[in-house]
Amino acid sequence: MLEGIVRESIVKSATRALRKDGYLIANIYGGGEPNVNAAFKKNDFTRFVKNKEKLVFDVKAGAKKYPVVIEEYQTDPVSGDLLHVDLRVVVKDKLSRYLVPVKTIGTPKGLKNKGVFIKMKKRLPVQCLGKDLPDSFDIDVSDLDVNDTVLARDIKSPKGVKILLDGRIAITGVIKAK
Repeated sequence: MLEGIVRESIVKSATRALRKDGYLIANIYGGGEPNVNAAFKKNDFTRFVKNKEKLVFDVKAGAKKYPVVIEEYQTDPVSGDLLHVDLRVVVKDKLSRYLVPVKTIGTPKGLKNKGVFIKMKKRLPVQCLGKDLPDSFDIDVSDLDVNDTVLARDIKSPKGVKILLDGRIAITGVIKAK
């Protein structure tokens, strides 16, 4: 579990001081809870998020524990460092919208035929209960040849999960190289 501190002051000078000390500024919100202004050690947060296996993870801010998903993050445009992250509380029995990552499995056979593999959507919007939230959508792309695509309607979603995209939208595919 990732542990952080609750920020007492949200003024610009206090935020800068925390960033200078190696903290990542975060907001935890949603689920009927009051918003929490928190801060996590930047290196600990990055390491934890890269090694997590599930989409929903627990964080502790102050004395309270929250099951959260990463809703949005901001990076520095020059250095690429994380500046801010929004964490949304997942409520198990409440219908809500989430962004679920797409993972591709295999190597498309179209790459051998001078094709280029492209991934149009990295995350798919879904609507489901918090307890039904999938960790990712795994798509097998090993049978894709040149000019083949995987559309939103081709993705099998678990029971209780609705993909909020038009079925004609391409998720990934192999195009002909120029």
